[in-house]
Amino acid sequence: MSSSHHITTLKNSLIEFSKELQTTSTQVISSPRPAPQRLSATTKIKDSTLRRKVTELETDLNKACTHFKKVAFSTSLGLEDQVLTYIIAKNNLPIDIFTLDTGRLFKETYELLHETSHKYKPIRVYYPNTEEIETYVTTHGINGFKEAISLRKKCCAIRKIHPLKRALSQAELWITGIRNEQSPERSTAPSLEIAHEYRIIKFNPLIHWSYEETRTVVKTYKILYNPLHDNGFPSIGCAPCTRAVKPNEPARAGRWWWELSTTRECGLHTSSSPTQPSISSTT
Repeated sequence: MSSSHHITTLKNSLIEFSKELQTTSTQVISSPRPAPQRLSATTKIKDSTLRRKVTELETDLNKACTHFKKVAFSTSLGLEDQVLTYIIAKNNLPIDIFTLDTGRLFKETYELLHETSHKYKPIRVYYPNTEEIETYVTTHGINGFKEAISLRKKCCAIRKIHPLKRALSQAELWITGIRNEQSPERSTAPSLEIAHEYRIIKFNPLIHWSYEETRTVVKTYKILYNPLHDNGFPSIGCAPCTRAVKPNEPARAGRWWWELSTTRECGLHTSSSPTQPSISSTT
């Protein structure tokens, strides 16, 4: 399939799926999978707006599984991702969950990965290419990413972007836990978009959720989460590249904090092209 034809196919699929998400019906279409175990949000969550968001999230994820044959969810084990993992597991959804082990994560993250895989659903782990890592470290040093932004981005590409491309190579829909509130770069991200670099439709079902809403769901359902979140780490990445944030600092201020640039992203979640179709809201 040519590149242009593939993009056209993605655009058409995105538009069709967006129409499904915008329907008001909350009925879940039947499928061969086991019956879902609903979260009983109406009895556990007091805030009516958040109750609605949880119900819509469950419905939207079910619709994703009905519309696409191969759905993949990338988790970094943050609060948002733990909410999604919990709902996917409780509803027995046929969504492949995977994570990227960069080799430089916090020990708390590794412990959470182990616990989450056992309690909710097995998580497939993708690793960087060994030869690429060896060449990078030999050439630039074990912490060469602190020497220049270009070297940091190269490290992120080796440890994250390249494994992600392998992880998404067979998927039709990519689900993420990003939210508009997380950073200025993500503030205009839509709920549905085409991730051109990965040649796939990207679905961000929590895009309009707030940090407090996310944390409330985690606490209400006693969802497993990283204890670093209770110690000043609203955003958690690689250990050498993440510090606790100070009072009144943005959530991602602790990521690559030595860089003067205010744009601090690893490259996994690039902004949508202004010419591509996207759906700004589904909930």
